[in-house]
Amino acid sequence: MKKIILGFSLLSLLALQAVAQEKEEDRVEKAGTVISEIMNIPDNVPQDVIDKADCVVVLPSVLKFAFGIGGSYGRGVMTCRGGKTFHGPWSAPTMMALEGGSFGLQLGGQATDFVLLLMSPKSASSILESKVKLGGDVSAAAGPVGRNASAETDVTLRAEILSYSRARGLFAGISLAGSTLRPDKDANKKLYGKEVSAKAIVFNKAVPAPASAKLLLSTLTKRSPKNLGK
Repeated sequence: MKKIILGFSLLSLLALQAVAQEKEEDRVEKAGTVISEIMNIPDNVPQDVIDKADCVVVLPSVLKFAFGIGGSYGRGVMTCRGGKTFHGPWSAPTMMALEGGSFGLQLGGQATDFVLLLMSPKSASSILESKVKLGGDVSAAAGPVGRNASAETDVTLRAEILSYSRARGLFAGISLAGSTLRPDKDANKKLYGKEVSAKAIVFNKAVPAPASAKLLLSTLTKRSPKNLGK
């Protein structure tokens, strides 16, 4: 009887792990869909901006707290150009979480997709290690829109993170100052089936990219295969 109970418990645990992994894989797939759709918008992220980005964060369907004033919470993925200098190919995704912020009222209560471009090795390394406050620990600004827009503006040059939003079909730069961004360790464990840090995923290629990341990585590789920043 004990063996039967133990076997049933093991099967139940494996089933729960499979469900948790499937949930994170679905999140990765949705991030791929979001970045693919955004990159096909005529006036999207300027080419010379994304060509200088070290990492890209995609947060699908971020929701405002039902009764909060400006508070939001979302989960998504981050992929970086591999290697210590962020000049390699786009890495396997590491799961991320966005919390808080004063931007909720601007969203009108609707689920909104966010895309964040990390424009400096400092911001990328900081976020890979721990939670950072946008506009505090790292400088952040609404990103410029339009393929012909230039990255050589005061705001773009000063900001370590450029942020964009898409809601009701409208794509625009948006300030996420006051919110925090952090690696989602639990989600990484569920996705990859083991403890693995965000740094190990990006710098050490500790895990291969899951099949669910195919659209995400192929879209970014096609749009911006090389880091043209310093």
